[in-house]
Amino acid sequence: MPAWSRSSTELGITTDYSLTDIVSSEYDAGVRRGRLVSQDMIAVRISPDIRMAVVSAPAYLRKRHAPKSPRELTLHACINLRLPTRGEFFTWTFRKGNQERRVKVEGQLVFNTLSSVVAAATDGFGLAYVPYDLVARQLERGSLVEVLADWKQTFEGYHLYYPHRRHPTPAFSLVLEALRARS
Repeated sequence: MPAWSRSSTELGITTDYSLTDIVSSEYDAGVRRGRLVSQDMIAVRISPDIRMAVVSAPAYLRKRHAPKSPRELTLHACINLRLPTRGEFFTWTFRKGNQERRVKVEGQLVFNTLSSVVAAATDGFGLAYVPYDLVARQLERGSLVEVLADWKQTFEGYHLYYPHRRHPTPAFSLVLEALRARS
């Protein structure tokens, strides 16, 4: 996630998906999903919650039946996302009413970026589990189709976080106010 470096006259942004310690690395702030922010930080929500979707190209679904439940995902070519923080695969999580399902899917393709996962799904290589907003345009155009739409999962949105004990630089204060105004 992005982190802002400390300087009174410039704004440096570093993109790194590891769970960096912003205090010891001397960053002004970082961005993480809400539940990943340490309790000793000030956190400001900067995005809505993240609705997930399972998608594929129509061509893939012409060759295979669409899964009717998360359990059927094990019968499909699923495109995995390798988490940069721990190196493991992202577990596909679903909720329908009071039911929750967690599925470790398998497939021949593994990527470490969501854009690559979406591209592979669009090219018909299998099913992908991605944020709905990331693929909304492809779904509208019909280049991707959502499956398991009745099994929804939503993750807490992103937060800008920073330490209590630091005085913000003018550049950081501008970023903070702009992000507060957007959310």
